[in-house]
Amino acid sequence: MNSFFIGDKEIKLPIIQGGMGVGVSLSGLASAVANEGGIGVISCAGLGLLYRQTPGDYLKNSIWGLKEEIRKAREKTKGMVGLNIMVALSNFADMVRTAIAEKADVIFAGAGLPLDLPSYLTPDSKTLLVPIVSSARAAKVICEKWSTNYNYLPDMIVVEGPKAGGHLGFKKEQIEDENHSLEQLIPEVVAVSAQYSEKKNIPVIAAGGIATGEDVQRFMELGATGVQMGSIFVPTYECDAAPAFKQVYVDADQKDVRIIQSPVGMPGRAFDGEFIRSVNEGKETPKACPFHCIKTCDYTKSPYCIIRALYNAAQGNMKKGYAFAGANAYLTQKISSVKEVVAKLKEEFDLARQKK
Repeated sequence: MNSFFIGDKEIKLPIIQGGMGVGVSLSGLASAVANEGGIGVISCAGLGLLYRQTPGDYLKNSIWGLKEEIRKAREKTKGMVGLNIMVALSNFADMVRTAIAEKADVIFAGAGLPLDLPSYLTPDSKTLLVPIVSSARAAKVICEKWSTNYNYLPDMIVVEGPKAGGHLGFKKEQIEDENHSLEQLIPEVVAVSAQYSEKKNIPVIAAGGIATGEDVQRFMELGATGVQMGSIFVPTYECDAAPAFKQVYVDADQKDVRIIQSPVGMPGRAFDGEFIRSVNEGKETPKACPFHCIKTCDYTKSPYCIIRALYNAAQGNMKKGYAFAGANAYLTQKISSVKEVVAKLKEEFDLARQKK
C-alpha cells in the first residue's frame, strides 16, 4: 500500500478510520490506527453525553469532552488523528472552533455540505479540512464555494458510497442503484479533483462497504488515493465501545444488516435488533429533548431519540440501542487487535495486486 501526502504530512498507511458515534471511535481506537500509520478519527457526536462535567449543559460538556479526547489521543500517539464533526450537529460551529483552537490535525465534515468550513480557520491554524461527500456534484460545489469565498480548496475529499454504515447521503431508492455505486462515484470525483490540480493536489478517499484488502486495491485502481474504513475497526480490542457492542458485529449474519429511517431525516444502515423492532412497534417515542444535538431532529415527530439510542448501544445496552454498520460488517468473525486487522488488509492487498 503506497503512502500519500495530505498537505505536507505523509500518511504511511492509506487508510482513514471512519468516525463512529456515539462513543465508538474515540481516542483509544483513533490513536491505535494512527500508530499503524493511518489516520485515526474521533467522532464528536454525543461527546456531551460521555463527558458530564456540568450537569444539564450538553453543549458545554461537548466542548470539554472534545478537548479531553484530543488530549488523550496525543498521549497515546504521535500519528495523525482527525475529528469527525457532522454539519448536522447543532453545535457544529463551536466544535469546529474548538478543534481549530486545539490545533487538531484534521477535521472531517459530512452529514450536510460544510460550505463555510474554511471561515473558521485562524491565521496560525494548521488544521486540515476534509469534506465528506456522496456525489461529484457535491464535491464540485464545495470546491467552487471554498475557492471563491475563502481562496481555499479541500485538503482531501472523502467519497462515501451507499454501502456505508450509519447515515447515508442517498435517497432510499438510490441505495441499490448502480448509478450511485461507489465504483461509479470515485472516477467522477477524481475528475473533479483533477480540475484543481494546478492549484492543489486533492487526494480522493473511497468510503462505504470497504472490508478487505482486495477492496482497497480495487478502489485504488479506480483512482482513489486511499480508503476510509469504519466497521472493520469496531470488533477490535482498542475500539472504545463496550464488548457487547463489538460482539454484535461478530455474531451478525448478512440478513441482520438493514436500512432504517433515522429521526434526523436520512436513511441509515444498521444491524437489526430488539430496539429497532421496538421502534417499529412505536414503543420508543421520546417525551422530551434534553440535548438538542441535531439541527434537523424534531422530537415531537421523532420515533426515538437517536443520540440516546446510539449512546446506550456503545455502552453495551443493546436492548435500548442499536449498532450502525456498513454493508459488509457481518464478515467479521472475531475480536482482533488493530495491528492484526491492518496486517491482514496488507496481506490481502498484496495478493490482489499480484493477481493483476
